[in-house]
Amino acid sequence: MKAIFAIVKRLLASNKISFILTALVVLCATSSGDVVLSNGNYTWLLAVMTPFFFVFYDYTKLMYLGASKKDYFFGALISYGILSFGISLVNTGIHLLIEPLYPARTVINLMDVCKWSENGIFLAGLQQMVFLLLVMISLHVLLSMQAHWYGWLTDTILVAILSIFTPIAPLRGILSGFFQVIMLNGNAVLHIGVCLLLSAALSFAGLVVLKRKTL
Repeated sequence: MKAIFAIVKRLLASNKISFILTALVVLCATSSGDVVLSNGNYTWLLAVMTPFFFVFYDYTKLMYLGASKKDYFFGALISYGILSFGISLVNTGIHLLIEPLYPARTVINLMDVCKWSENGIFLAGLQQMVFLLLVMISLHVLLSMQAHWYGWLTDTILVAILSIFTPIAPLRGILSGFFQVIMLNGNAVLHIGVCLLLSAALSFAGLVVLKRKTL
């Protein structure tokens, strides 16, 4: 466990660029008009950028330092858990404390768009957390596969699904239903359960991919 927590500390410390860029966007982003996107939602950028650093930068560094693949992966999962909690906490805080200071403008927060706020602020924050955790794990696994043929195959399948399902109404309904379950879902129990199950399944897949991964 000491090795894993040491890896967690190193992963988070090496992610400074993601933290800085996200903070700059959150603080500097402006929108014109009466309807604006909440600055708190820009914290989600951290969830998108972090896996790129963990996979393409930290993995090689940690392997050269003698870390095991298993410790690296579990360290990454713990780091994603910490980050998803932190991002959710910050966006929720902005939603509660800062957005009401602009009564003359309509501020759109994705917590409301995704119907999470209907369940109370605690459950909304938890739903946001598990969704962001799923996003980070999904990106981590997908990025880890890119050096292999099955990574390219996965990319092709994803592009094909979007290209084929989007223009065809019945298939578009299936795709829309999937996103409604994992994101635009006001049913907290279903949403949290599905996100956690998918995160667990992808984590298992990530371990399988990591065993084949080389420097």
